[in-house]
Amino acid sequence: MKLLTRIDIYIIKKFLGTYFFSILLIISIAVVFDINENLDKFMDHDAPVKKIIFDYYLNFIPYFSNLFSPLFTFIAVIFFTSKLADNSEIIAMLSSGISLQRLIRPYLISASIIAITNLTISSFVIPPANVKRINFQNSYIKNKKIEYAHNIQLFVDSGVVAHFDSYDNQSKRGSSFSMERFEGKSLKSRLTASSIQYDTLNHWTVKDYIIRNLYGKREELKRGASLDTLINIEPADFLISVGDQEQMTSPQLKKHIEKQKDRGFANVKDFEIEYYRRFAMAFASFILTTIGISISSRKIKGGMGMNIGIGLGLSFGYILFMTISSSFAVSGLTSAAVAVWIPNIIFSILALYLYTKAPR
Repeated sequence: MKLLTRIDIYIIKKFLGTYFFSILLIISIAVVFDINENLDKFMDHDAPVKKIIFDYYLNFIPYFSNLFSPLFTFIAVIFFTSKLADNSEIIAMLSSGISLQRLIRPYLISASIIAITNLTISSFVIPPANVKRINFQNSYIKNKKIEYAHNIQLFVDSGVVAHFDSYDNQSKRGSSFSMERFEGKSLKSRLTASSIQYDTLNHWTVKDYIIRNLYGKREELKRGASLDTLINIEPADFLISVGDQEQMTSPQLKKHIEKQKDRGFANVKDFEIEYYRRFAMAFASFILTTIGISISSRKIKGGMGMNIGIGLGLSFGYILFMTISSSFAVSGLTSAAVAVWIPNIIFSILALYLYTKAPR
């Protein structure tokens, strides 16, 4: 028995062909609108044409293609399946003895190809591309990079707590720095400095420092004007800018989340949402494919236009719901994993219901 029949290959080609055509069409429109919106900013900041093309738009296209992949998947299924139904091809397939369960197999194979591709791209390819895209935006459109923070407190290591009164990333300088080492609840040493200067990886220089080492009731005091030291802190640990999470691969995201939680940082929700969203968006391909074929496999009075309208409404509803549910995690109502999977759970129930009502 053949793994793929002629009908399977026919449907897979139609599905993937329509999917990539819809990406080409909609992204082309999105690029035109983006150029129209940002052209004045490009000219005001003298953005080089080479950077506009290769640093921005060459990375803009895969980013937005992946971001709206559920929309493209749904449009592809609705469009070509409605066309098959309108031409009575679906009726012919079902009449020849092919069950709906068998008919949906090439759809799910296509959805698997899209899901695996999107997950791989979003996890490993798009993050490095986003570094160039976001750097271009910060330089020539609007700078959203955080360069200053105050009242910073974090765990450096087990039992070691550091505090900055403020930190300026442009000068790489922090003020009123202190670092305390505890054993259990007992303070063992404390370093204070009027300022601290960042150099390279984990290398810091404290200025006008005092080190107090406590040995029971005895205290040892050491003063100095300058001291080079290694402290397991990087400015990126506490200077969190918009889009930082989009510049990390999935393994980097996971490592960053664990590291920040160990250090007592609460501002990891955006990173957790991004990490779980990549998996949820990939799985959405199966849900929206099932909904799409269930809706569009029936030949209805309104024709293909009615199916496309319903499909667009549901796909935009999914994307909107994903955005809204993500805010539940930010506000602390749910965990990030639960928040990003809420739309998938609800739309999975809808998909199962519509599948049971689909023509057989």
